[in-house]
Amino acid sequence: MTEVIHIEPAGLGSRLEAIPPVGYLSRKALPIKRNDAEPLTREDIQYDLLYHIFKDSQAVFTNQTPGKYEKVSFRQLYVNALYHSSKCSKVLKDKMLDTPEFAVEFAKIALLTNVGRINTTMAFFPEMKTALRTYHPVPSLQKTDGNAQDAPRIKNCLKSALLPSEVKKPPPSNPQEIIARFNSGMRPPTSVVNLIFVLSTHAALSQTLSRTHFDGNINFLDLFIPTNLSSPDRARAFLFIMFYYLESPTGEIENPFGDELCKQDPAKAPRMRVLSPAETRLENVDLPEEVKWGDMMSEQRGKFLQKLCNADQESKKNKNSPYFISGAPEPGPSARREAHGNLVKVGKDGPFMYYVPRRTEPDRPEPIPVPEVDDDQGIMEQPIYGTPHIMFLLRRRQYHRPCRPPSLFHGRRIGSTGNWRKS
Repeated sequence: MTEVIHIEPAGLGSRLEAIPPVGYLSRKALPIKRNDAEPLTREDIQYDLLYHIFKDSQAVFTNQTPGKYEKVSFRQLYVNALYHSSKCSKVLKDKMLDTPEFAVEFAKIALLTNVGRINTTMAFFPEMKTALRTYHPVPSLQKTDGNAQDAPRIKNCLKSALLPSEVKKPPPSNPQEIIARFNSGMRPPTSVVNLIFVLSTHAALSQTLSRTHFDGNINFLDLFIPTNLSSPDRARAFLFIMFYYLESPTGEIENPFGDELCKQDPAKAPRMRVLSPAETRLENVDLPEEVKWGDMMSEQRGKFLQKLCNADQESKKNKNSPYFISGAPEPGPSARREAHGNLVKVGKDGPFMYYVPRRTEPDRPEPIPVPEVDDDQGIMEQPIYGTPHIMFLLRRRQYHRPCRPPSLFHGRRIGSTGNWRKS
């Protein structure tokens, strides 16, 4: 069960120096913590908050797409920022264009990654093999059957979602720099993605933002963690802060997401209603079909891991066989007999090393015959005798002459081409 942080209401315009909740005292406490294959519920991701943020249709933000100057909603602004990121793959772009619902779902997961609720150890497809990451189905945000990728790729996409002016020069790294750029005439002063990175980082480091935009007892990251504040009110406060830094940090333009508190102080976010325990339980309720789908994906993940474990054990068993060849099935009995004394020839597209079977009488290895060079492929072919060892391929086009030690071939080198002959 997700722990809900309870926040006591403060008076209008109060400047209380309250102790911030544990949620943002440490960046290590902010990310969602779940075991592998455990679904992320609506309460974990605060689905109602994300729904109200991306549902808002007020076209009050300046379009940050190059060549576009019309006003757009926050949903359009954020989705466009992800789409035009230099790290957004063509497959992902095509999926976002073909299925707008998937673009919104992907944007919601990206926003959670943007603020730090989803860290880079998470992945969202069950066939993930990396041991350093855990798989988590997100039933409420994976209804379009799209590949949500994993958190590291999502974060790389976010880090590259910059304005054209921020590609060569570093983007602003604190709220004061963002306001200074706005005052210097740069509109917008930074990308929406970088703005969220900056606010998330400074909310965890100091109480300045809390005193600037709130009453001092909550902070920017409290908008995204499970709490007893109303989800629609938190979404409105988030959009207020986005508009404040991107469009009017000086208060020249009235903030469309403000209330009477904003009229007294243009930097003050609207008041958020504190819910009772019964009202809190009514928010972020998982649907029965979502619970069923999450259990199904968890079971699918378990089957995949079991299959992967069995394949790994079979691979280890095959490697112990003296006839194992990397990347190829184990040869049959006739192939094993032919392997003793025949030439082993590897073409251009073959593997770089073979494990060669052991001789039945390894008492005294015979001298290795003179190797020949295949002029068509430039690859040396050589019979292998004696105890097993790794045969390294030498290409005549790559090396001026073979670099095998004479003691290995029991011969000497003659001529300028590097050919060998038996002593």
